[in-house]
Amino acid sequence: MQAITRKLGHQSLKHHSPAISSFKSLYPLSDDHYYGYLTPRYASNLATGGAGPLIRKGTGGRSSVSGIVATVFGATGFLGRYVVQQLAKMGSQVLVPFRGSEDSPRHLKLMGDLGQIVPMKYNPRDENSVKAVMAKANVVINLIGRDYETRNYSFDEVNLHMAEQLAMIAKEHGGIMRFIQVSSLGASPTSSSRLLRAKAAGEEAVTRELPEATIMRPAVMIGTEDRILNPWAFFAKKYGFLPLIGGGSTKIQPVFVADVASAIVSSLKDNGTSMGKIYELGGPDIYTMHDLAELMFDMIREWPRYVNVPFPIAKAIASPREFLLNKVPTPMPVPTIFNLDAIKAFATDNIVSKDALTFEDLGLAPHKVKGYPVEFLIQYRKGGPNYGSTVSEKMSPESYP
Repeated sequence: MQAITRKLGHQSLKHHSPAISSFKSLYPLSDDHYYGYLTPRYASNLATGGAGPLIRKGTGGRSSVSGIVATVFGATGFLGRYVVQQLAKMGSQVLVPFRGSEDSPRHLKLMGDLGQIVPMKYNPRDENSVKAVMAKANVVINLIGRDYETRNYSFDEVNLHMAEQLAMIAKEHGGIMRFIQVSSLGASPTSSSRLLRAKAAGEEAVTRELPEATIMRPAVMIGTEDRILNPWAFFAKKYGFLPLIGGGSTKIQPVFVADVASAIVSSLKDNGTSMGKIYELGGPDIYTMHDLAELMFDMIREWPRYVNVPFPIAKAIASPREFLLNKVPTPMPVPTIFNLDAIKAFATDNIVSKDALTFEDLGLAPHKVKGYPVEFLIQYRKGGPNYGSTVSEKMSPESYP
């Protein structure tokens, strides 16, 4: 409907009345000076001096006007809801591209003032559709990601090609003041994980188009909808033990998901100092996988029981799904604990580099994971609201494109 309205409006300018002619004589209108669903605007780069002259009104609450109009791709996913909430509470307008059901972004509308959260249905494979959801924005945040493959979407398409497409369209747009690309800690072209290689390629593609883009590399994120502690707790409750891949000796630096959202929003508030930089976002403490599992068992009040699964055996257990993925006519189950690519990624330690920019450089101090960030696991205690529920019920299908 929006596309039809723009098209009719554009045609009305071509076949104008005498009144419009007199108006155009005073204020000349060019057919090329608009940007919408049908016609691209002329190319430009990001502003290099920060967020630019944003119009701000109010005291900074949700009923204020922050001047930010942000298109948040991947807003219906795990991290997305926290980013939308923090943008909305400071008075920003948030455009929420979504696929699938109209109910997918429903929970986000309550986070902002009336009319400030705008769901927009789109097709990530349709360039004109992507342009339409980005047309009115001055900030683009790309949270699109996938940690497993399906028959429809591969790692490269989701983590590389979509990121590259968004950067190219933002460059054409000419009015995008900030572009933030969310990657993953450990992204490297030499990684044994295909996901992390695709993330690294996505970073390179974005910075090639937009050198001023900000790259965020969060570590394993912990939170109510996470994809590590939830599957562990469900498995431990159902089977009475937890398989520890590789003995649980791999070191990770888990981070509270709300802290990652705070880092993203904080980078929008600076005077452009975060533009063109890469931030590695890890929590204040380093855990082994075994230590994190101990914390999980303590929260769900179950006696810790483990089965050590060596990496070769874990890979063998996870391999049939990858082998059959494009060979059977039906969708394959979503991998949880035995995800082949995740097993490869966790074969090496995944912690913040010594010389990397971190939360501290954004003026933030992340929460310790032990405490509030893992209290959601209480629901897995006997008699809790999610006792006996399935992991698939905890994971939104809109988390990934």
